[in-house]
Amino acid sequence: MNRIIFSFALLCAAFGVKAQTVISPEDIQIKTAILAAPSDKQAAAKVYGYAADGTFKVLRNGTNDFVCIADDPTKDGINVSCYHADLEPFMERGRVLTKEGKNQKEIFDIREKEVKSKKLLMPNQPATLYSFSGSAENYDSKTGALKDGYMRYVVYIPFATAESTGLPLKPDMPGMPWIMDPGTHRAHIMINPAKK
Repeated sequence: MNRIIFSFALLCAAFGVKAQTVISPEDIQIKTAILAAPSDKQAAAKVYGYAADGTFKVLRNGTNDFVCIADDPTKDGINVSCYHADLEPFMERGRVLTKEGKNQKEIFDIREKEVKSKKLLMPNQPATLYSFSGSAENYDSKTGALKDGYMRYVVYIPFATAESTGLPLKPDMPGMPWIMDPGTHRAHIMINPAKK
């Protein structure tokens, strides 16, 4: 019997089956999440993360205009983000629809319809999301530090187009800003700095 259990454990290891998702302590989740925010926004940003049972929840209430999202422990690597609080209704609606089992196209279509009908409000001005990511190997789970992380930027401008912004539909070189989903509620400028 022990030989069977041992063999099963080896098979799981060989095929990359994760035993149990490890959820970092709340203070570490917060330290990692705010890495995506500009330095002057980090201390007072609201932070969402994960309870010990995996439930998504508020880890810290904020007092400024920024919201940060901790790393999802069920996904590979480290990926945290922070965004202007005016984007919160849009982001929260996406989370609710995802939880309901909707796919990406369904989420896009539902939010597009709701924004056009004014049921879902988008910011009246450009609003930025910062995304910071890196490999698990470069992450210190004891301190929440991420070495050699990569920062990218998304500036939401609902219903903007290539014509209204002067931006191309794809980058011609690394780091060049471009517009994605032009003419829709989710129109946004993508800025992916060249990687070292």
